[in-house]
Amino acid sequence: MSNNFFWPVLAYLAGSIPFGLLFARIKGVDLRGSGSGNIGATNVMRVMGKSAGFLTLLADLAKGFLPIVLLRLVGSGLSDPGILALTGLGAVIGHCYPLFLGFRGGKGVATSAGVLLAVCPSALCVAAAIFLIVARVTGFVSAGSLAAAAIAPAGVHFFCPSGPVELMAWAMAVLIWWKHKENIRRLLRGEEHGWKGPPTV
Repeated sequence: MSNNFFWPVLAYLAGSIPFGLLFARIKGVDLRGSGSGNIGATNVMRVMGKSAGFLTLLADLAKGFLPIVLLRLVGSGLSDPGILALTGLGAVIGHCYPLFLGFRGGKGVATSAGVLLAVCPSALCVAAAIFLIVARVTGFVSAGSLAAAAIAPAGVHFFCPSGPVELMAWAMAVLIWWKHKENIRRLLRGEEHGWKGPPTV
């Protein structure tokens, strides 16, 4: 397989590994039938506690981070930003639409953060700061995630200007917003469940 396809496909397969679901099954928990039903770190934390949620967060970050690192170590990522961008996007698509779960996956926030950590750490720092501020002020993790996704492409443009990488950042942002469409509807209706407590309706 050409390197043009090998690394993005490898990243997609890595992104498809449902760590949150696997951790829950080890504990005998049906994550799909608990909480929001999502396989990401937020729902794992809600259902199984902070330790399991943090472990899932690290694993989902690694799914975005490690393929880029491997690409740079043994591939052509340093000389071809197009392959690097496709590899990062492949990991996020894998998490959101995993091969191993019938293409029903998570929302891509942590895996996108892992990609940014490998590709443009400064942009990740800006996005993480926005996430913390918005989540703290509003009380909604989803609102923080949406704000962080929206600002990340600007951070990449400012700190790591590269056409393919910027397109990757925009694609990840659009994907995150798409996967949060139900959260957006609940936010608009005042029915979203926040970390400060149940919604006031």
